[in-house]
Amino acid sequence: MAINLLDDTLSVEVYYDQSDCEYEDNICVSILEDCPDEEKVFRAGQTNLYLTRDQARQLGQALLAAAEESCREA
Repeated sequence: MAINLLDDTLSVEVYYDQSDCEYEDNICVSILEDCPDEEKVFRAGQTNLYLTRDQARQLGQALLAAAEESCREA
């Protein structure tokens, strides 16, 4: 499932990459940008970041903590 951000010009997808199952960092955070080059956050149209299981958990926990903090401000 992709999450679309920045007026749908940036798409983020997180998935387990079974083709990399022999590696510890087999969870992919894929970022796809569909916008002019001068507006891109990354240099490439698509950037893949590979995380270990522990790193993915830490990222998830950080996102949940930030979401909880945001709810308290509202």
